[in-house]
Amino acid sequence: MRSGNAGASQGAAQFLSEALSLLGAQHRIRCVRADSGFYADQFLSFLEERALPYIVVARLTSYLKSRLYQLTEWQAIDRIYCVTEFHFKLWNWKTQRRFVVVREELQTNKAAVGRKLIDLPGYVFRVFVTNRNDPALDIWRDYNGRASVECRIDELKNELAADHFCLRSFFATESAFLAVLFGFNFLSEFQRAVDPALKTYKQPATLRFEVFTCGAILGRSGHHLVLHMSKNWGGYSSRKPLFNNLLHWPRSTSPKFDLPKENAA
Repeated sequence: MRSGNAGASQGAAQFLSEALSLLGAQHRIRCVRADSGFYADQFLSFLEERALPYIVVARLTSYLKSRLYQLTEWQAIDRIYCVTEFHFKLWNWKTQRRFVVVREELQTNKAAVGRKLIDLPGYVFRVFVTNRNDPALDIWRDYNGRASVECRIDELKNELAADHFCLRSFFATESAFLAVLFGFNFLSEFQRAVDPALKTYKQPATLRFEVFTCGAILGRSGHHLVLHMSKNWGGYSSRKPLFNNLLHWPRSTSPKFDLPKENAA
């Protein structure tokens, strides 16, 4: 909802501060994982001030590359991957931080994820900055196990039209975006209602074609108005458990205000 020249980390500290406030103290954040768009001293300091463990992808700036060229001790994971770590203070940082480096040997049959360094051919590198004390290999594995948030973003953009809807007013754009998020959350609650065991997750497009979109003809049976539904949709017999779960879904209500006894009369 910002202009194209705005940095990814702009306003990130304020947004996370608001999110933590809404989450409440009863929930503990195990780890904050972020890509290189949030590799900024201000954001990292914000996490450190709140004692939040983090793993953030580091941008391979020239200054950081010069430090990578000096690395000589590596821990071999297998014949392709190696890891190492070091502590380093960038010129505009207030303190030094821990960096974890993953080196991957280039292969002909597999696309590599990291960045190439001209002076070190044959390898690609991924660098993370972290305040955690876990072994370097655990840091890499933990970041790779991040949530499937990118899949949810793709669903919002491609299946719920949460893309290319920029309006003249910032707050109008925000309202449109929040409306899309409300729809996404509503679909999530719908799945919880019809499938309490949460056995499978269905994307919005799948729900649209399998549940909501049904060919039907309005007709009569004697003196009764009836709706003839398409057999391809499954018919009422196969959808009856869905309707039953919806009808018996425990709906949450707002907390009730109890008047003092002296005012109850």
